Amino acid sequence: MNATQDLQNDYFPGGSMELVGIEAAAANARLLLDQYRTTGAAVIHVQHLAVRPGATFFLPATTGAEINELVAPRPGETVVEKNYPNSFRDTPLLEILKLEKVDHLVICGAMSHMCIDATVRAAFDLGFTCVVAEDACATRDLAFRGRTIKAADVHASFMAALAVPYAKVIATMEIMGNRG
Repeated sequence: MNATQDLQNDYFPGGSMELVGIEAAAANARLLLDQYRTTGAAVIHVQHLAVRPGATFFLPATTGAEINELVAPRPGETVVEKNYPNSFRDTPLLEILKLEKVDHLVICGAMSHMCIDATVRAAFDLGFTCVVAEDACATRDLAFRGRTIKAADVHASFMAALAVPYAKVIATMEIMGNRG
């Protein structure tokens, strides 16, 4: 089962929260989607809709909140709408996965340090075996105590943290070659 996370227009060039490397990450997510679609495996898209006061991106009923065309859902594919970083919080995702008898997740999308991290940790705690397609995820520079942490360092830190024990963190081509 493949799950794309928040690959929405606001994260792409011209959007309200452009991420570093989002186009390359989405291209890798598309490779995974194409493979899973040909095998008939379940594909679930997660779409974040910001409803908290003061939100500046993923605003409901805006182009920025739409899933990017590169990874857009096809007819019959499930889209789970969420309002929090954790894709399981106040959504039907767990029930959908149970109904589909899914116990293994391949997760990709954005942001590495936020929704990918929160969702993978929650999935692990719920008993799922998780694989993160690290090169199909993207993030942004962060600021902390007056210094800027570059997106590449943010991403690497979160992938390293997820790698033990929450998920197998590997590249797209490795996932595609190891799918069984």
